[in-house]
Amino acid sequence: MPKDAGKKPSRIQQRNRRVILDAALDVFSRHGYRGATFDQIATQAGLSKPNILYYFAGKEEIHVTLLSQLMKNWLDPLVELNADGDPVEEILGYVRRKLAMAQEFPRESRLFAGEILQGAPRIRPELESNLKPLFDEKCTLIQGWVDEKRLPPLDPRHLIFSIWASTQHYADFESQVGLLLGDADDAYAGAARHLDAMFRKLLQT
Repeated sequence: MPKDAGKKPSRIQQRNRRVILDAALDVFSRHGYRGATFDQIATQAGLSKPNILYYFAGKEEIHVTLLSQLMKNWLDPLVELNADGDPVEEILGYVRRKLAMAQEFPRESRLFAGEILQGAPRIRPELESNLKPLFDEKCTLIQGWVDEKRLPPLDPRHLIFSIWASTQHYADFESQVGLLLGDADDAYAGAARHLDAMFRKLLQT
């Protein structure tokens, strides 16, 4: 932590923090928390280890900072699920937003996946205090649509899991998707068409 942490950071300090976090995001998304080293982050950032230690106490603090920043945006697509909208279009809109996030933030998606695969040791409090209440709220909303027969009989929890699995796959397994399909932009365009058709059929009453 910088010695002058109580003061407003200078532009150079703000820039260095961004450089460090961006470098660490790249390293963590490729190697995972356990596989990433402080040396790799320093090399990727083009800064010395003492310079990085001026801003962060170590690898874990950098990792936690990235995860905290990620969670601020990660839940937004689910937050936007609107009780006043058409159920099918609301859920399809959620699918589109999740796929767009996978395309725009593949490193962040892999960072999150890596943390979850390790048992969420550093992000569990965020999941319990933010994700779980939101998940329960939206499951209740979807169940209400089912009860009103505006959606077919389905389990809202597994519907959301299916959306996560089918959208985040394109980011978490980006190298495999690229190898099998070639052009990444075309892969996402095809994914958008396929997922829209698949979930639209699932949601028909």
